Amino acid sequence: MSYVVSISGSPAVQSRSTWLLSLAENALRARGLTVRRIDARALPPAALMHADFAHPAICEALELIEHAQAVVIATPLYKASYSGLVKTLLDLLPQAGLAGKIVLPIATGGSLAHLLALDYALKPVLSSLGARHHLPNVFASDADLPATEAGYTVLAETAQRVTASADALAHALHEQAQLRELRTKAAGVALAGAPRQSQIQGQSQSAAAAALVRCAT
Repeated sequence: MSYVVSISGSPAVQSRSTWLLSLAENALRARGLTVRRIDARALPPAALMHADFAHPAICEALELIEHAQAVVIATPLYKASYSGLVKTLLDLLPQAGLAGKIVLPIATGGSLAHLLALDYALKPVLSSLGARHHLPNVFASDADLPATEAGYTVLAETAQRVTASADALAHALHEQAQLRELRTKAAGVALAGAPRQSQIQGQSQSAAAAALVRCAT
């Protein structure tokens, strides 16, 4: 089944990055996409740190990523880098663990100064894992997500960026599905034509052999 996997990389139960991720997930579901989340903080710490590939929770998380058509990664940014939880989880992926996948990075930070961490820290890692292409990232500062008693308030401009990214992801997946369908049809046509081509080649070879016999006599 086609689906998008979302990864929450925040070590906190409630955080701005996870709040923004939930908004993105809802927008994707509104566009008819299935979304399955991995909360990195909920993975067994020892199994995650020691790369215990035999642990059921680690196996399940890696399988979710492996079979997803797209990956949405949400992380807080601090100290010029993304979260250690995201780093540890990505380190468990094989070298081409994101090959052919569409990736949408979502990040939050204290100010716009943290935005560079996406381009210089996270995106190179995603590229090294074979991500097909990165959609324009969504970044929100603390001022874009003011805290409230119920959680956080998403400013209209930030919500619009999330909506635009959801649209872009849905469109990219639609194009990807169309391309797969065209390739499948092309392969079917090629297979259907193979017996006819073999018949023509056989007839040509028979005619050539008959001509040689006539010449010999």
